[in-house]
Amino acid sequence: MNPKKETRKYSKSATTATNKSEGFSDEERAAMKERAQELKAEARLNKDRAAGEKAVLEKIAELQEPEHSMAMRLHTLIKASAPALSPKTWYGMPAYAIDGKIVCFFQSAQKFKTRYATLGFNDTANLDEGTMWPVSFALKELTATEETKIAGLVKKAVS
Repeated sequence: MNPKKETRKYSKSATTATNKSEGFSDEERAAMKERAQELKAEARLNKDRAAGEKAVLEKIAELQEPEHSMAMRLHTLIKASAPALSPKTWYGMPAYAIDGKIVCFFQSAQKFKTRYATLGFNDTANLDEGTMWPVSFALKELTATEETKIAGLVKKAVS
């Protein structure tokens, strides 16, 4: 035997035909594996959410007044009204999604050279009222009245 090689001794398993292991059952191991997968999925979601939040805040920072303040206020309002929505950019503008699908978005008047900014909702938003309903709103400024209406729309959109 080579003196440089380490010798290992292995003991017999504690499990025998009459003596079951005191470890975890198959069901417990399966449950632990499922929980580990859930934790990994949550970590990915949190990482994606944090990256989305950062990207949205960077885009808002690029906006000039009064749209900068308006977009920042909308961001805060949407997050408070519908915490399930994940911030992300969409066509270079702030947007908010569930399961990767955009629910609502802000569109800058400055960027698109239009007369007013827009708060829009995609078809994933639950805003249905009969056979016709608005999905896009012109924004010139945000007052307490508009903020209340927007909070209600966002809550309804994710209901």
